[in-house]
Formats: sequence, C-alpha cells, structure tokens
Amino acid sequence: MLKKTNMKKEIKDSKYILLKEMCQVHAPSGNEVGMKNFILDYIKKNSKSWKHQPKIIHGKGFQDNIILIFGKPRTAIFAHMDSIGFTVRYGRQLVKIGGPVTKAGFKLVGTDKKGRQEVELIAVKEKTTGYPGLEYRGKRNFERGTELVFKANWREDENYIQCCYMDNRLGVYNALRVAETLKNGAIVFSSWEEHGGGSVSYLQKYLQEKYEIDQGLISDVSWISDGVHYAKGPVISMRDSLIPRRSFINRIIEIAEKNKCDHQLEIEGTGGSDAKELQMAEYPWDWCFIGAAEENVHTPDEKVHKKDVEGMVELYKVLMKEL
Repeated sequence: MLKKTNMKKEIKDSKYILLKEMCQVHAPSGNEVGMKNFILDYIKKNSKSWKHQPKIIHGKGFQDNIILIFGKPRTAIFAHMDSIGFTVRYGRQLVKIGGPVTKAGFKLVGTDKKGRQEVELIAVKEKTTGYPGLEYRGKRNFERGTELVFKANWREDENYIQCCYMDNRLGVYNALRVAETLKNGAIVFSSWEEHGGGSVSYLQKYLQEKYEIDQGLISDVSWISDGVHYAKGPVISMRDSLIPRRSFINRIIEIAEKNKCDHQLEIEGTGGSDAKELQMAEYPWDWCFIGAAEENVHTPDEKVHKKDVEGMVELYKVLMKEL
C-alpha cells in the first residue's frame, strides 16, 4: 500500500533546491542526456567554489555518462542518472521502462513534436491476450516512442522530503555534495541502471586501466523495511541479490563506527544496483551500496527523511578520505 505524508509545515527557504530541480529533469533509462546536461551546467556554475577542481571526462567514448577525477583517486562513487518511466507503443499503449509501480490514476508527462502533455495512467485488458495492460488517457495521442515519466510533485516539511525520482536524483545530489570538498576520488554519473545496466562495465574498465581504481561506493537509494527505519542514518548494505566481499564491508563499517557516523546495516535477498556490473566485470573490484532509505519505491511519492540524507553525505565524505 502506498503511504502519503501530510506535510504540515511548508519550507520556504529549502536547502534542497538542487534536489528539487533534479527530480523534475526528464531522464528515463536510455535518454539520460537531460540529466547529463543539467549536471555539466551545475558543475560549470558551481565548481569554482569547491575546494579542489576536478578533471571532467565526457563525450565521445563515454556516451551520456560523466566522470569527475579529483587528485589521485583510490575510490569511485557511482550514481546513476536515469529513472524509471514508460515508452509509448502503438496508439495509447505503454511499455514500462524499468520497474515503475503502475497504479491507475498516476499523472504522467511527456513531450513530443506537438509539445508537452500531461496524461493519466490507466489499466486495461489487452485485446489479443486478455491480460492486463497499460495505457494513458489524454487529450491527444503521443508520437510513437515518446517517453513518459511521473509528474513531479515536491513536498517538504521539517523532517521529510517527498517526490518522484528520489531514486536516484538523491544519489546524484549526494555525489555533488561530496564533490564540494573531495580531494582524492572519482565520481561517476552512469546510465541505464533502472533497465538492465550497460554503462558501468566500460566506465569501470576505464577507471581501472587509467587510474588503477579498484573499489567503488554505490550512491543510490534503498528502502524502508522491517529492519530499516527513518532517521537512523543511511544504510550500509551487507547484501542484496548480490553479496559483496565481506572484508571490504567490514572495513566500511569500522570506519563508520570509528567516526561516529550514523548508519544502519541492511540485509536483503533481492534488489540490485550498478554494483552488479562491478562484481561481474573483467577486473576485480570491491563495492558497497550505501544510501538513505525511502518508502513508496518507484512511485510518484518516494519519501526520505532529511536526517538520513545529511547522514549519507557525511558518511560518504568520511569514507572517501579513509578508504
């Protein structure tokens, strides 16, 4: 069941304007160019105030991905830029991009040659099979191949933030906050994570061969569960559908405890991230998924606690210094 938050107190001067703006950027898997351009523009405007200036790598050979290199990097942060969504098929039929929750009534937006349109998600029976299918209801048909995403509805109070695409605009936000003070390290903004991956394997190969990096932190969003709760700090995931090398995880936990960084230990049997490409790539890499947890995953109402967001940023800053 999806949970709503009653935001009792509106925040006029939010420190999360950057995150709010990113949640509205159109960048479903396969079409990350909008987020790529947003990030490059943000770096151009803001990196002068960062403590250290990075080398910015993008363009030919890197598709729509971005790599930032600071100093002499030992560890890379991976934050995927893409989101879930839908592709317009024939008529008003929809095909899922990744794994969005498909509740009738969700508001979707998309843009084709005729302009931007807001529509409503509806469930139907497919004519040929009789099985459930997905369509949209709107004033006109979109052009075939148009991508639709959840309509952004930002809500914020003293403790919580709620909007679509915290997964993974929050991971990108975290990486950009860490970049403000980062001396040695790499930050990777990757593509396709929500729909099978495909970019991290060659980005990892480049970092290994060019900079001899062999360990990564996955800056992504986890979920609230029976063992993970709000305002207890970001999760350090000990496993999901994959199992990272235990000695590396133990080292991360020791660093977090030594520096008194709030955190929770997460153990799941399902779920995945950019880590799957690191673990299965040509070179041996250690990795750990670390991120704030949310409710209402893959819906327009993804909800995180501000304390967990700030704890995520602080933990990453410490780890990038000590790993």
